[in-house]
Amino acid sequence: MTGNYLTLLEESLKRKLQAMAEIQAYNLRQQEIFQAEEVDLDKFDEYMAEKQNLIEKLTSLDRGFESLYEKVAEELKENRHQYGAQIRTLQELITEVTEAGVTIQAQEARNKKMIEDFFRKERDNIRMNRKTSKAAIDYYKNMSKSAVVMPQFMDSKK
Repeated sequence: MTGNYLTLLEESLKRKLQAMAEIQAYNLRQQEIFQAEEVDLDKFDEYMAEKQNLIEKLTSLDRGFESLYEKVAEELKENRHQYGAQIRTLQELITEVTEAGVTIQAQEARNKKMIEDFFRKERDNIRMNRKTSKAAIDYYKNMSKSAVVMPQFMDSKK
């Protein structure tokens, strides 16, 4: 019975690795979006939604893994030698999951920096456009008020 649980734990970790690989792929796609000359925010939002689904899947897999592990933890501790090969496989998969998690965190940090830079540039452009528009409006107002002014003093000598 414990062997079946260990197989389920292994399958859970493999599914988690697959979901993490998909998240890494979406992170790379998001990076490409912000490296392109024309940023497609709709595509970015689409990728964010897909990643959210994958994150929910990972959370579900984590909960399932933890509850299943709780059922067999005591048995594994008592009969470590009997399930040694499967335990080593699980340990290797957990190491891979951890490494994938670190990779995803690094990708997310890079993407966050790129996104912040993009929005900073956009804010600066908007600020510059506002200043330019304000200057043009002020100039227009000043020029429309300054109609031809007749001379105030006239020289009567000729």
